[in-house]
Amino acid sequence: MNVLLFNSHVVYGHVGAQAAVPALQRLGHAVWHVPTVLFSNHPAHGGFAGEVMPAARIADLLDGLAARGFLGQVDAVASGYLGSPETAEVVARAVLAVRHERPGALYACDPVLGDAGRLYVREGLLEAFRDRLLPLADLATPNRFELSLLSNCPIANLDDALAATRALGRQGPRRVACTSAVEDEREIGALLLGLEGAHLASTTRHPQAPHGAGDLFAALLLGWLLRGETEPAALGLAAAAAAAVIGASAGAKELALVASQDSLLQPIRNATMCRLA
Repeated sequence: MNVLLFNSHVVYGHVGAQAAVPALQRLGHAVWHVPTVLFSNHPAHGGFAGEVMPAARIADLLDGLAARGFLGQVDAVASGYLGSPETAEVVARAVLAVRHERPGALYACDPVLGDAGRLYVREGLLEAFRDRLLPLADLATPNRFELSLLSNCPIANLDDALAATRALGRQGPRRVACTSAVEDEREIGALLLGLEGAHLASTTRHPQAPHGAGDLFAALLLGWLLRGETEPAALGLAAAAAAAVIGASAGAKELALVASQDSLLQPIRNATMCRLA
């Protein structure tokens, strides 16, 4: 499958596209990466160099693909960290252009906004995701904080998370996966509400997971769905593989993605699965 990906690019480390591209490629998919920002590294390292890509330049890249007929080969569009609300409109245009050529093409939206109660994106992106991109999406993969913001539902437990995924699903996405729906000291659970019901995949919780774990999970879930797996199977495989990579990273700031790449296809331990509805 061919995936047109709008996501960040960092020179050092494995966040954004540097987490998503290797995962999708390891699952057998070709990835056409359109960078939304160009950074030296993740800002959590104490600073960074680089810039947010101007939306006009991203639109030029999209126009170049369209002019040569490449958009007709796209099986799925995926988006992650966007950098600016103007870029969201370019992504929306890309989704519509691809679907004009390939009506069955999927759009997977990872609404990257923040985590742990804190927004870390530019003003206007919350509204861009909520009002423009999520209504176009087939799959949305927010974390618990993002899910609560976008659904306007407080989340204190699993029942709340399930209600929030249902509320977000009414905005457009046929499938909503929350990457951290529930967690305690030992386990973390990823929730997927989709066409085959609601399922929870629980894996070992590793404290201080490296940045990029959400990007990795979103890519793995899309990758397994594109390979034809059922929703619960794709969820279980994505959760188990992400947990394996996080575990191999041993508390480092960056994912040990190269050293643990075999786990992307064959996780050492399976996730514990539970059907909820």
